[in-house]
Amino acid sequence: MTNIPRACVIGNPISHSLSPKLHTYWLNRYGIEGEYTALQVTEDKLEETLRRLPSQGFIGANVTIPHKVSVMQFADQITDRATLIGAANTLIFKEDGRIFADNTDGYGFMANLRQGAPDWDPKAGPAAIFGAGGAARAIIVALADAGVPQIIISNRTRPKAEALRADFGARVSVVDWVQADKMLEEANTVINTTSLGMAGAQEFKVSLNGLQPKTVVTDIVYTPLRTPFLDAAEKKGCITVDGLGMLLHQGVPGFERWFGQRPEVDEATRRAVLG
Repeated sequence: MTNIPRACVIGNPISHSLSPKLHTYWLNRYGIEGEYTALQVTEDKLEETLRRLPSQGFIGANVTIPHKVSVMQFADQITDRATLIGAANTLIFKEDGRIFADNTDGYGFMANLRQGAPDWDPKAGPAAIFGAGGAARAIIVALADAGVPQIIISNRTRPKAEALRADFGARVSVVDWVQADKMLEEANTVINTTSLGMAGAQEFKVSLNGLQPKTVVTDIVYTPLRTPFLDAAEKKGCITVDGLGMLLHQGVPGFERWFGQRPEVDEATRRAVLG
């Protein structure tokens, strides 16, 4: 068995993941002897795989769709942040086989926003969020921590958005999908957390006419990098931030824990992952 530290990303499907490209680039950049691979794992093999990985030299893993919620039940220790979000995307395997689970999606989102829109002031007004899935949960926690005064959510199925309001309290309010454009007029920050507009997915059809110039608008979709959602916002004079940076930044804490080096997210990193 090899003694070099190994990490991986677990998902199903997994071939689309850019994480191996990202982490391998960082390993090479910092001259670290290590390995990062992608593992396609079905739901019924998830626990067995997680229990086996530490004995194969793995010190950690990223977790992506559809396992972010399921992995929580196999973790021995869970951060407060991951508990609050109800999902984990970063695992650390201890030497005794115990599994430590964290969620760095909110961190990645916030670091990307601050890098792409350095003058963004979270306290300046409400945030409007399209979508109510796992990414939205992580982003709500991050926005609330940053001091955003009000978070307005609209989702194609209203009960999912209502569930977030029930979980996160009075700061969160819900708007019907057919009225979603109305939440943009007062918004200081606008976020698309849905897959709408992604390559191969349905298009994003909500009118963005209510957007005000200088509003910070971000899309967590990064294929394509410039989504129609971001293009429309740019035409309205908004400050736009693409979704690739969230993926890059959320990888930082895990890489640091596994390989002992805090990696930098810069233009060279972006080029390497897109190249």
